[in-house]
Amino acid sequence: MELSAESLGEHHYCPDQDLAELMKKFQNSTLGALDPINMVKRAIPKTAPVEVTEILPRLKDGGAFVKFKYPANVSAKEIEATVSKYLQEKPVKPLFSPFRGVQAGLVNGVPWLEDLHRFPKDRLRVEFVPKNPGEEAVELSQETLYSLFRRYGKIAEIISQPWDSKVLPKYAYVDFAFVRDAIMARNCLHGFVVPEDLGGGKSGTRLRMSYEQRVQPHRIWDWISNHPRIVIPVLVALLTGLTVIIFDPIRSFFVKAHVTRRFRLSNSKFYRWLRRRTVYILNLKKDKSDQAGLNAVWTHRRDLIDQIQKWLLETAETFIVVQGPRGSGKKELVLDQALKGRSNVLVIDCKPIVEARGESGTIKEMAASVGYRPIFSYANSMSSMVDLAVQSTTGVKAGFSETLESQLQKILQTTAAALTDIGISDRDKADSDASLPVDAYLEAHPEKRPVVVIDNFLHKGDTNAIVYDKLSEWAAALVQSNIAHVIFLTNDTAYSKSLSKALPDRVFRQAALGDLSPDVAKRFVLSHITSDVEQQPEAAEQPKDSSDSSEKQPWSRLLPDLGELDECIGTLGGRLTDLEFLARRLKAGQSPKQAVEEITEQSASEILKFFLLPGKTTNDGEHKWSVEQAWYLVKALANNESLRYNEVLLHNTFASSTSAPDGEAALEGLSNAELITVKSRNGRPALVAPGKPVYAAAFRLLARDPVLSAKMDLAVLTELAKAEAKNIDKAETELALLGGLPSQPAQTAGRTTYLLGKIDAAQRKVEAYEKEMGALKKVLCSEA
Repeated sequence: MELSAESLGEHHYCPDQDLAELMKKFQNSTLGALDPINMVKRAIPKTAPVEVTEILPRLKDGGAFVKFKYPANVSAKEIEATVSKYLQEKPVKPLFSPFRGVQAGLVNGVPWLEDLHRFPKDRLRVEFVPKNPGEEAVELSQETLYSLFRRYGKIAEIISQPWDSKVLPKYAYVDFAFVRDAIMARNCLHGFVVPEDLGGGKSGTRLRMSYEQRVQPHRIWDWISNHPRIVIPVLVALLTGLTVIIFDPIRSFFVKAHVTRRFRLSNSKFYRWLRRRTVYILNLKKDKSDQAGLNAVWTHRRDLIDQIQKWLLETAETFIVVQGPRGSGKKELVLDQALKGRSNVLVIDCKPIVEARGESGTIKEMAASVGYRPIFSYANSMSSMVDLAVQSTTGVKAGFSETLESQLQKILQTTAAALTDIGISDRDKADSDASLPVDAYLEAHPEKRPVVVIDNFLHKGDTNAIVYDKLSEWAAALVQSNIAHVIFLTNDTAYSKSLSKALPDRVFRQAALGDLSPDVAKRFVLSHITSDVEQQPEAAEQPKDSSDSSEKQPWSRLLPDLGELDECIGTLGGRLTDLEFLARRLKAGQSPKQAVEEITEQSASEILKFFLLPGKTTNDGEHKWSVEQAWYLVKALANNESLRYNEVLLHNTFASSTSAPDGEAALEGLSNAELITVKSRNGRPALVAPGKPVYAAAFRLLARDPVLSAKMDLAVLTELAKAEAKNIDKAETELALLGGLPSQPAQTAGRTTYLLGKIDAAQRKVEAYEKEMGALKKVLCSEA
């Protein structure tokens, strides 16, 4: 008899445990309630005419084989029925198996008591083998198998061997609903010989059983793998949603911390306290002199600063544009003066963004400028490869990779949401307008809106134009939704073309910064110098009886000759960076004339290097002008303060250029490179002037160089001669075509005369050019 229960699977006995010890424990009446042997004893009724002679515990099967003696007048099946009925009436249920108790079954076969590393499963592989070697076995039908195995538990499925299978011996699968039923069936029927009357054949068929892992039908996985066109987009959407749920709040937090400077050391009370007590100990002479010089500039531009501050208090839905040449102090005027004291200011510098290498670098720089983190800039390359692999295998683009435009849009959208939260962070429920929507509340309180400053807008406008487009569209959404004030800082005079696309129905608030006037420039330089004179401790300690004036007043060398300074500032102009450079040279002990000469020579060297060296043409894919065009402007502006825009375009160097035929594009490129500046009148380009005031002096210095002038003039004349030679070739080709006509119509006489006159005029120009070129070559051969 085989007894099976989950409780017996927990006993502490090994298969080879001493039989005498087991029987002693079985006969002991003081067995514990949790002892597995107690389960066996309780499962056999006292009225049953049996005497237990041996117990074989089965650890893996969770049961035990029980051998017993019984009287000859009682059959084994009657004893099985008695034990089964007793267990139904008085079930034995262990504590850890409260729903199904102990079951008992009569062993009809010859069980295989093995200790292999095999564990029970709910599927039995039933093999049909002959009773004796050499005899023939019969494959049992499903009906026969059902009648044999059903008594041990609920059968889920019976699977016969395929009819065309060549596998021997023949077999069938019997799947039980529960593993414990499969254990009972295997232990009771393993080695059982099916007689002829049950369908086992004349000699009988022996059953050999083993556990088999059932192959579960992965219907969900099969459907997923067979429908990638549906599953992959859904998976992408789920991953995107999960990313938004997890990372967007974190990124929004970092953007708000970046704008409000909440975690910066410089904003902590301890840092400010320490700085107040150490500022007089540290040597800050340079900072004081710079600040003193800038104060003179801010005093001069106080009206402009006040105007920007008033615009920030208005509710107008438009941009504020501060335009000025490089070095005019736009950023300092806006950040240090107009926005002084405001804590919620976001500065986005376009220069590192557009100069970044590759899309990953652009995304990384954009995220760093707004405090957007964490940013996985490498994930775009990986997702692109995954997308390509999926598309090559399934034929459908997975959509894992994102374009540069979509990723920039995501960064800017998160930033806009963070700016909105900053704007309403001070709103109190007790306020009278606390119930207003967010946009209405911010419209009513323009002073609470953050300020977004976009610096270096249109820096290298031909590079990464998508960055400028996304920034202008995003800025338009900010001002139209009353989320923030937006201030653009740009060097480009044609900024309205880009910004008008974003706000076509708005007029911009414009503030133009030019060069300083001579009086303000003079005060700026003197403020730099006098601030250092005031810091000279020797001024009050020098003895009055010293005979050497240079030793008596060592600081007097810092004070320049004002008459000479006026002349030098007139040459240098009012560009802020050039004036700072001059002030530093004066503090170093140079005279104003000497300092301006060195600044002019340095500017001339820069012009020569960046504009007049060979190779700076449109052929390199970066520049839109030719060396000859740059030299023409240098030579012409050396003798004139400005040139007419259209007059420049009509000159042969621009109109007949072979290397840079688009004259307007060449002027625009030279303007962006800051060699020249194009001044407008009534919205149209009118005048061409030097890019910086000091460039006028540099142009005159370059034009006075006989070797450089001869070399560049020779290049200009060579190009003009080539252009005239092309005109001659075209005219001669047309004349040959007219001459090839079978008869000479009278109507072609005028055209022939025109072409001949054109050839004559071009030839005269070529001869004049060659004569001038000969003189220039003599200069090059005689001058060093």
